[in-house]
Amino acid sequence: MEPQENWNTSEKSKLLQPGPPPYQDHSGYPPGSIQSTSGYQGQPYAAPGPYGQGPYPGYPAVTVQPAVYLTNTPLAYPLPDYLGYSIFNLLCCCFPLGIVALIYSINTRNANMSGQRQIAEKNSKMARTFNHIALGIGLAAFVLSIVCIIVVVVNTQQTTRP
Repeated sequence: MEPQENWNTSEKSKLLQPGPPPYQDHSGYPPGSIQSTSGYQGQPYAAPGPYGQGPYPGYPAVTVQPAVYLTNTPLAYPLPDYLGYSIFNLLCCCFPLGIVALIYSINTRNANMSGQRQIAEKNSKMARTFNHIALGIGLAAFVLSIVCIIVVVVNTQQTTRP
C-alpha cells in the first residue's frame, strides 16, 4: 500500500518505530554459549565445574538461590490490648466507638504477636482512649435516660392527682 500524495514523511516519521533486528542464525554455536551481539561479554548459563550439565543433554543447569524466611517472635512483655473492654463497649455502651476500639484492640494483639512494640503501643493507647470515650458516652446516655424516665413519671403522677 502506497502512502497518499499529501503524506508528510518528516512529520509522520517520528511516530514510526524501527523494525525488528535481522534474524541471526546461531546454529553453529553449542547451547549456552551464544555470542552476544550487544557488545557485552557473554555470560554462561550453567554453574562451572563437573555439574554444569543440566537434566537434559545439551542444556545447561539453572541454579536457584533458596528463599529466606524471616519470622518475628512475640513480645516478651506484651502490651494490654483491651479486647474485653472493647467488646463490652461494643455491646453495652456506644456501638460505633466500640467497633473502632475493637479494631485497635485486634491490631494491638497482632502487633504484640509479631514483635512490633511501637505499633502495639500506639494501637493500645488508641484502643484505651476510644474505650474510655465510649464508656463515657454510654454512662451519660444511661444517666440521661434515667433522668428522663423520672421526670416523665413525676409529671404523670402530678397530672393524675385531683
